[in-house]
Amino acid sequence: MKVFGHHIHPPIVLLAAVEFGAAGLAFAASAFLIVMMNAPEEAALPTGTLVFAAIAFSVAVLVGVTSVGLYQAKQRLRIEGVLARILVGLLLAAVLLALIDFFFPVGLSGPLWGWSFVFSLALLATTRTLCWRWVDNSVFRRNVLVYGAGTRAASLLKLRRRSDRRGFNIRAFVPAEGDDGVIDDDRVTKLEGSLAAYARAQNVDEIVVAVDDRRRGFPIRDLLECKFAGIAVVDLLSFLERETGKVKVDLVHPSWLIFAEGFEASARSQLGSRVLDLVAATALLVLAAPVMCLCALAILLEDGPPVFYRQRRVGYRGRTFTLYKFRSMIKDAEADGAPRWAGTGDSRITRVGAVIRKLRLDELPQLLNVFRGDMALVGPRPERPEFVERLSQTIPYYHERHAVKPGITGWAQLCYPYGSSVQDAMEKLQYDLYYIKHKSVIFDLIVLLQTAEVVLWGKGAR
Repeated sequence: MKVFGHHIHPPIVLLAAVEFGAAGLAFAASAFLIVMMNAPEEAALPTGTLVFAAIAFSVAVLVGVTSVGLYQAKQRLRIEGVLARILVGLLLAAVLLALIDFFFPVGLSGPLWGWSFVFSLALLATTRTLCWRWVDNSVFRRNVLVYGAGTRAASLLKLRRRSDRRGFNIRAFVPAEGDDGVIDDDRVTKLEGSLAAYARAQNVDEIVVAVDDRRRGFPIRDLLECKFAGIAVVDLLSFLERETGKVKVDLVHPSWLIFAEGFEASARSQLGSRVLDLVAATALLVLAAPVMCLCALAILLEDGPPVFYRQRRVGYRGRTFTLYKFRSMIKDAEADGAPRWAGTGDSRITRVGAVIRKLRLDELPQLLNVFRGDMALVGPRPERPEFVERLSQTIPYYHERHAVKPGITGWAQLCYPYGSSVQDAMEKLQYDLYYIKHKSVIFDLIVLLQTAEVVLWGKGAR
């Protein structure tokens, strides 16, 4: 299912709708309880005011739960971790509602808000517990037939993450004439009759075309028959993009980048993104000013000046710029002149640096880069020119990540931990290409919301 151009699994949409309704129900139950407890101020409020407050409450809860990553398809938490995140999400929702009530007061009492959060916690915890196994059940999975059983089809067997395999169930691999060998899998099936008849007999919902060489015996008529019979037909690369949230670079042909949907940067979308960057960066700078002052003071007390670290990075369309960060490493961390990634337990990181890197506070000065137009709030992380030159020689399409402005946070940062190798750079590029393909203001807002989880739980920091 596509929402604002971004692929979202139907179970996630259903879960969000149920929890939106649960929050509204919690507010209604709280209002009824308060009235029953003889609170005349709530009983005298117009129905329209209560409806507005209920909707605002439900939206705030949805935003809070989203910001802690509970609507991510790749979430791999145990139920205890989910319940802990629900609690934090509701606390964030309370902060958001306090801000809304400050600017747009509706005259509701504290007990009504308090009971609404108590009931929401109970209902959301119950919903998540009941759906813990149900959402992953085969009820939501599509039956998939893979046309092809060679090298390209084998990429489906390499999906190790449970979240990447959550939305489908492979019923069979059908060998094709253009396959380069045949994979070793019990589901490989040679057809006796037509492809459409077999697909109907197996209750197939979707056919994934994964032939290694389409020039040899491509069954256009059979696939058209399947499509006209109501069975979806999709290319392997598009299928993997939808299920994994990344573009598989090893399967990409240059023509696909040219003709594929997306990868468009209209003047309207660029203007919207710039307005979002300026408004959000201003708000963040005002809110973070006290924290930034404390960071600067802590760095000075531990290791003296300089407070800021400046470094050349590659940005939009390959242009270099100066990136600003709080200094988290010792002075002359690269005294030998050899650039290298930070590693786990890096001895160059100071004690203050370890804390601000864990909380991502060292990135706050990059808000200045956003104001200057060198960076955006959301986008691929900018790399150093030395790394870009090296990675471009080994990773195909690496330069395409510079088609948009680099960001303080990004889709790759949400989906993949900190990378310090060529393989990590390859994985992150695949998420970056997905972001560039589906870039929109709504997608940026989703990434910004879910970045709260990265900060609160210190995911991927080194």
